[in-house]
Amino acid sequence: MTIELRPAVAADATTLLDLIRRLAEAQDAADYVESTVDDLLRDGFGPAPRFHALLAEAVDPASGRRDAIGLALYYFTYSTWAGRPNLYIEDLYVDPDRRGDGIGRRLVAALARAAVDGGCARLELAVKTDNRAREFYERLGMVRKGTWLPYAIADDALRTLAGTAT
Repeated sequence: MTIELRPAVAADATTLLDLIRRLAEAQDAADYVESTVDDLLRDGFGPAPRFHALLAEAVDPASGRRDAIGLALYYFTYSTWAGRPNLYIEDLYVDPDRRGDGIGRRLVAALARAAVDGGCARLELAVKTDNRAREFYERLGMVRKGTWLPYAIADDALRTLAGTAT
């Protein structure tokens, strides 16, 4: 069995959703996934993709069988202070039975290469405070971003705020 990384294509939308659901389950958040295959097709593979994804696949050289075992879903943001783009990792997932095999490191390294090649100032991600993966990110050289705290608004509160725009 070999491990190959490759960019996701539209035909992978079902696989992407499956991996996203596996990630949510691993974080005890399965009920939060609202995405559909149609959402992923629309937003990742249309004329102006809003995200990109890399798949890690276990490949059986004898049969050619490919099994998706990892995912890195990312997009580009822009830093007005740096005057350059950033690469933001939205989701990083490796099947639990394959962790420790270097797959996560390969996925992040591939995104680091994309960030460097794209002239990015930073590669960024957010992680829950209780996520054991924090140690993995720190081993890769990632550091917590100072005193910045993430904020968000969604659902009814978002719609209410939007209704106040003039």
